[in-house]
Amino acid sequence: MNNLQSVCLYYFCALTIAASLNYIPGLTDENGLAFGIFSLDFYDDALHVVSALWALMAGIISHRAARSFLILFGVAYFGDGTVGVFTGYGFLDLGIFTNASLGSDFSISRLLANFPHLALGGVAVWAGFRGNEEIG
Repeated sequence: MNNLQSVCLYYFCALTIAASLNYIPGLTDENGLAFGIFSLDFYDDALHVVSALWALMAGIISHRAARSFLILFGVAYFGDGTVGVFTGYGFLDLGIFTNASLGSDFSISRLLANFPHLALGGVAVWAGFRGNEEIG
């Protein structure tokens, strides 16, 4: 197993945790917001589970599969976070298609709500493009 495959396995763990946030007592407030910042619904949970399984498969299969996952996943999630900052909704859970735009907002709450996708996506793209050589 090489470094990129290991990174994919970390993504599997992170995305599995993200999919389970709604089901861990005490992590959501009375409004259903995880950590009091963002809401997760069935579509978000499904997206996280599918992404986690994709990461797991890529991590198991090969260096090339891991690299492809990191780049494609990273672009999609970073793009989703960027759209979330500018509209209030992401496209991966179809939110921009089912809700009217809230407009651009660079407030701390909007940035924190989109930070997970921006960070996960940005790191994945960086790792995918940085990890050209197969190790091990």
